[in-house]
Amino acid sequence: MIEVEEHLAAVVALATPVPAEEIPISAAGGRVLAEDLVARLAVPPFDNSAMDGFAVRAADLSLMSPEPVEGIELEVVGDIPAGAAELPPVGPGQAVRIMTGAPLPAGADAVVPVEATDQPLGDVPLPATVRVIEPVSAGRHIRRAGEDVAPGDPVLSAGQVMTPAAVSAAISVGHGSVLVRRRPRVAVLSTGTELVAPGTSPGIGQIPDSNSALLAGLAERFGAEVVLARAVSDEPDEFRRALVEAGGADAVVTSGGVSVGAFEVVRQVTEGQVDFVTVAMQPGKPQGRGMVRVGDGRQVPMLALPGNPVSVFVSAWVFLRPLVARLAGTDAPWRSLRVAVAQGWRTPPGRRQYAPVVFESGAVRSTHRLGSGSHLVASLPAAQGLAVVPAEVDEVAAGDELEVFLID
Repeated sequence: MIEVEEHLAAVVALATPVPAEEIPISAAGGRVLAEDLVARLAVPPFDNSAMDGFAVRAADLSLMSPEPVEGIELEVVGDIPAGAAELPPVGPGQAVRIMTGAPLPAGADAVVPVEATDQPLGDVPLPATVRVIEPVSAGRHIRRAGEDVAPGDPVLSAGQVMTPAAVSAAISVGHGSVLVRRRPRVAVLSTGTELVAPGTSPGIGQIPDSNSALLAGLAERFGAEVVLARAVSDEPDEFRRALVEAGGADAVVTSGGVSVGAFEVVRQVTEGQVDFVTVAMQPGKPQGRGMVRVGDGRQVPMLALPGNPVSVFVSAWVFLRPLVARLAGTDAPWRSLRVAVAQGWRTPPGRRQYAPVVFESGAVRSTHRLGSGSHLVASLPAAQGLAVVPAEVDEVAAGDELEVFLID
């Protein structure tokens, strides 16, 4: 058997990032940047107020005593709401009412919050005068132009996922479009003559095809576009035709047909192109990876997973997720926590276990009373994480701490 890390390294090494395309920034959410992004505009673009209040000359307030006094009265010579184009200047003994984000007028070098004046809060008429009851120093409550970023400053890096915050940052620094990787296209083939369509009453020896939907949904969650998802029988010629149908895909992921039995169709058709290995993990021991030719003549990575649903689920998180990320030109960090176990369970010797768990009162417990059996698909919706039990551990006891990778 080989270690999980060895198989994972071989899987991601198959991937070449997909082509990039320039798209409107409004459509970039969730995509991966294909180039570094620098600021085209300063942020803020101009000196502006950090508070609702009055723009003043700090020198006019310099004689105020720190002790409670009646304050200093200033003449109010104008109003500057956010977005104002006309900015009345501030002379000696004057003030201008100003809103948060509005440009600072000429002559002013500080802003007095409305709470530090005799004026009420809210939408009130512009007063003729304002009495300032707390002094401010020059520069107080002012956001200076470019204090966040200046034109040419780096803002986002190639390989970064365009989160809502990243999209907002790109817009703020002047970008209306960005160069991003297109979504990797994945074909999903669920193998097994025993599989019948969802909603069909299974006959003897038949089961519903849940793996197609499971893998397609996970691939989309990982950032891929699913271009094909269907069941394939154990007939080799049908599997070959399915690979032809996968033309246009950037990767193929299969379930089932990778073990050592007599009807392992994935192994039969792709042996020599795909390396079939046993990985020291539970569930998910039989695995395959390699390059296969699809209908448009290209060779693309193929990830061959075992057929039991929990094995598919775990293998997709461990191997398909980073493969899709590498195709998209990024990495796939996986957040984890150290968490105590509420109830113990036995584990297979010599293999790293990935046990679906649910959080409960600050600890985790198995999602199913039978543990992480590869067939226990009905308990998967409850799973919030995969608890990793090291290969050298034969039994987990209540109170033991495990690393739990988050999946929800």
